[in-house]
Amino acid sequence: MLNPEMTATIPTQNANSQHGSVDPAEVAKFSALAAQWWDPAGKFAPLHKFNPVRLSFIRNEAATHFGRDPRSIRPFEGLSLLDIGCGGGLLSEPMARLGFAVTGADASEKNVGTARAHAAQSGLAIDYRAATAETLAAEGRQFDLVLNMEVVEHVADVRAYLAACAGMVKPGGLTFVATLNRTLKSLALAKIGAEYLLNWLPHGTHDWNRFIAPDQLKKMLEDCGLMILKTQGVSFNPLAWDWHLSDDVDVNYMVVARR
Repeated sequence: MLNPEMTATIPTQNANSQHGSVDPAEVAKFSALAAQWWDPAGKFAPLHKFNPVRLSFIRNEAATHFGRDPRSIRPFEGLSLLDIGCGGGLLSEPMARLGFAVTGADASEKNVGTARAHAAQSGLAIDYRAATAETLAAEGRQFDLVLNMEVVEHVADVRAYLAACAGMVKPGGLTFVATLNRTLKSLALAKIGAEYLLNWLPHGTHDWNRFIAPDQLKKMLEDCGLMILKTQGVSFNPLAWDWHLSDDVDVNYMVVARR
C-alpha cells in the first residue's frame, strides 16, 4: 500500500536508452516531494509508520543469514549494503546505525540532496549517489545486502532493473525486494483507498497496472540467478492503526533472495 520511496505484462523499455530502466516521470514525481521525506506528519507519514516493521524484518533475516546477533548494537559491522531507490534515506540511516557500510542511490538528485543533508545532521557517514542501478552495476559495484524497497513498481523496465540490481549482490549475499501485488484488493486499498479516500498518499503516487504478482517477481529474480528464500506479507490493521507481518500477500509483500 505504500511507496514514497505496476496487466499481467510487465512494462519494458530498452535498457540501453538514455534513462535505462528509470521512468523520468516517476523520478520527477518524487523529486517534487523531496523536502518532505523526514516530516513524520507530511506526505510520507504512512512510510514512517510502516518503517519499523520492514526494518525489524530486514534486521532479523539478515542476522540469521550472516550469523550475527540482532540484539547487539552494531550487528552488521564489516558488511556492505546498497539501498537502491533510497529516497530521503529513511532506510539508509537505520541500516548505517546497525553497522552496515551503506551506499544509498536514487535517480533523483533532489532526493539525494535531502538524504545527504539529513545524514550530516545525524552524524552518519553514508555514501549517497545520484545514480541509477545500471550505472552502479556498470561500475562493478557489489554488496553483501541490496535493499530494493518499494521501487520496482516505479521503473520503466522491471527486468532490466532487477538484472542490474541482482548483479550487485555478492556471492552468498542477500537482497530484499518489496512491492505491491496486482490484485483487486490492492487496487481498492493501495490505490483508491490510500490515495483518494484516506489521502494517505498524494494522488497519482501509484499506477496499479505496474503492480507485480509475487510469482512474477520471484520468476524474474530466479532468471537473474538468485535463489528465493522467503516471501513475506505485510498487512495494515485499521483498528490498531499499525502494520504487522502476516501471511497475506494480496497487497504489500517482501521477497528475500540470495545469490
